[in-house]
Amino acid sequence: MEAKPTKKEKYIRQLKPYLPAGFEEMVAELLLSHPVRFAITNPRATKLGDYRAPQQGETFHRISVNGNLNPYNFLITTLHEFAHLRVYLQFGFRIKPHGEEWKSEFRKLLWPAIQTGLLPKDIEIALMSSLTNMKASSCTDTQLSRVLRQYDKREGGEIVLEEIPKNATFVLQGKTFVKGELRRTRFLCTEVPSKRQFLIHSLATVQLLENIHER
Repeated sequence: MEAKPTKKEKYIRQLKPYLPAGFEEMVAELLLSHPVRFAITNPRATKLGDYRAPQQGETFHRISVNGNLNPYNFLITTLHEFAHLRVYLQFGFRIKPHGEEWKSEFRKLLWPAIQTGLLPKDIEIALMSSLTNMKASSCTDTQLSRVLRQYDKREGGEIVLEEIPKNATFVLQGKTFVKGELRRTRFLCTEVPSKRQFLIHSLATVQLLENIHER
């Protein structure tokens, strides 16, 4: 009779389609060593992953990661959310979400992944830079995001917002916009036809339309 698979083996099998080869055991160990419910979700426009501390009466933390991420982005997003979990176990809500304590935990989780030698060289270099130059005010690392985006599988006609010209017309989540000025890491875009303005991340994946906006 075939032996019943262990919990770790089940996790490895479930994670394999989403992670780069060789990292399944690393993430499975994180799941086994923390009181967490881990969910792979449908794409969300506003976030790649999410961490939720236990609510009153609960014992489990909750982590969710978008299932449409490329394997490297899925791995790094998962480690990002586990850093939140580990910081909460130590400090609760007494600290900033992406303060020095979180950065320290994120570094501890990233370093073993880098040391495996299994990551593409450009991602490894971007991660090393991120480890040493994390901004005090934010966890956003545009350069790392830009490198990770190169491994996305894009559908026909999809392009990154920063790659299209100003005043170009594009579609995002079924809505049509005209690209405007850059505001730090986001572009101020005008929805057609409502003329409402939205700040859209420069690395958002959009569909470029024929430019119908008057320049």
